[in-house]
Amino acid sequence: MRFFALLALLAAPAAAQEWRIDPSHSAAQFAVRHMMVSTVRGHFGTIRGTASYDPADAAKSSITVEVDAASIDTRNAKRDAHLKSADFFDVEKHPTLHFQSRSVEPAAGGRLKLTGDLTIRGVSRPVTFDIEGMSAPVRDGRGGERIGATAGARISRKDFGMTWNRAIEAGGVTVGDEVSITIDLQLIRKLPVQ
Repeated sequence: MRFFALLALLAAPAAAQEWRIDPSHSAAQFAVRHMMVSTVRGHFGTIRGTASYDPADAAKSSITVEVDAASIDTRNAKRDAHLKSADFFDVEKHPTLHFQSRSVEPAAGGRLKLTGDLTIRGVSRPVTFDIEGMSAPVRDGRGGERIGATAGARISRKDFGMTWNRAIEAGGVTVGDEVSITIDLQLIRKLPVQ
């Protein structure tokens, strides 16, 4: 129920409030199994977007997120080059990953379900993110207000046309199909001058 408390606190007049993602305090991360023995983690260095909250009706809240595919970093230059290639993200043809929300619903434990369209490699699929940790607004001392949350989802990379793989001797494959996505968001809103 903290989400509804947050919306109540944000109510200046009862109208949608516009927020933007603070890219220096937000992150888009992923994890995938490698050779069925360990998990490889990476992140994208460039994330941006906007959100709209309607204090009168939580269902009208929305968010748009864009991530630069070429900003991928798994701490291994050779692997990153392969991930940027046509075998995976194909960044020359598809430089941006995009998420556009379609609905927001309350969930158990004060969490939210955020459903929308995720586009990777030009392929759009519906994805539902579990949202937790929606913070109360904090003033930042520069005329702004900030809120934060963490969003998580699991996708099949094959659903987005990323089918490259290689069989391994022990039976199995080099890269797992299921990918865990975690997005840590900090949103900022400029407060009206009093």
